[in-house]
Amino acid sequence: MRGLFSALTLGMVLGLAGCGGSSTTLDDGGANQTSFAWWLRDGIPLPLEPAANPMTEAKFQLGRHLFYDVRLSGNGTQSCATCHHQDKAFTDGLVVAIGSTGDQHPRNSQTLTNVAYNATYTWANPALISIEAQMQTPLFSEHPVEQGIDESNQDEVLQRILDEPLYASLFAAAFPNQGSPVTFPNIIAAVASFVRGLTSFNSPFDAFQLGDRSALSASAQRGQALFFSEALECFHCHGGYNFSDSTLDRAIAFVERPFHNTGLYNIGGTGAFPVDNQGLFAATGDPSDMGKFRAPTLRNIELTAPYMHDGSIATLADVVDFYAAGGRNIETGPYAGDGRLNPFKDSFVNGFELTAEEKSDLIAFLQSLTDQEFVTASRFSNPWE
Repeated sequence: MRGLFSALTLGMVLGLAGCGGSSTTLDDGGANQTSFAWWLRDGIPLPLEPAANPMTEAKFQLGRHLFYDVRLSGNGTQSCATCHHQDKAFTDGLVVAIGSTGDQHPRNSQTLTNVAYNATYTWANPALISIEAQMQTPLFSEHPVEQGIDESNQDEVLQRILDEPLYASLFAAAFPNQGSPVTFPNIIAAVASFVRGLTSFNSPFDAFQLGDRSALSASAQRGQALFFSEALECFHCHGGYNFSDSTLDRAIAFVERPFHNTGLYNIGGTGAFPVDNQGLFAATGDPSDMGKFRAPTLRNIELTAPYMHDGSIATLADVVDFYAAGGRNIETGPYAGDGRLNPFKDSFVNGFELTAEEKSDLIAFLQSLTDQEFVTASRFSNPWE
């Protein structure tokens, strides 16, 4: 059995001291084979690896360098890390993300915590089911511009990468036997490998699960009971080891990719959401999908404010108040409408009553999901500094 700090010797060999984890080799015809050090605590299943892009330490390390490199943008000013800061659990602390040319994204930067386990990617696109596919958007999107790579500058971007001496050995190690490995498909494969390796299962909650009864305060333990109660119903959308119902791993036979309307808006009492943030409806055109978004992981939630798909709720305490109310009533302005009465609202968002102490307990439990090692580990940090 793998403990919280197992595979320490392998970690030291790979230069990963300070990160507990595991390295497991499976072989069922190749689909589940891995020799990558995933650094998972006991009881956490292995993530899936794409057959076309199996995990290797060499690709992970190349991807880490690319992730933090501003050269991987059209104008050379922005990296992936610009919108995904390690100390904020790989979010950016902004209401909505800002692209390399100043374009404002309509949505909040999501945490990259445990994205290897996501059943879908971005906030509300059922068609994006791999990190590799999702990466096409930030790199090449035009509306809004994010990294800003397009036909006019893609050769320049690749040349910048070629001009950095360190990349010669990194690309050769990650993609051996390729004469010219500096290509966008390889860049995407490498960055996806780094992001897929951002696993976080070393919080006080995890220590408590492994038997350390002192890891959670009495307040957090009371909050845990509230979180998993039918009175609050939080666990229906944020359950399981990754605290999200949109989760996929090697042990899951039937894949579910749910999306939820939480009553954040109800413009004009019609169920409408702002035109640039209509959730799953934008992909399906089904009126009942208006305002439905993927439930993100709650791991490291303390560090990822502001909250919701559009960053419109500032604090964790405000989020608790929002769900306690059963939605949000916006009384004036262009978005006026009572979200509590949204006709498409999820049936689990019914509201509840909490005393001040119970609210404090619930927040204490949510804070116990913070993995300080994850947000400080050198393995995940900027290698250029």
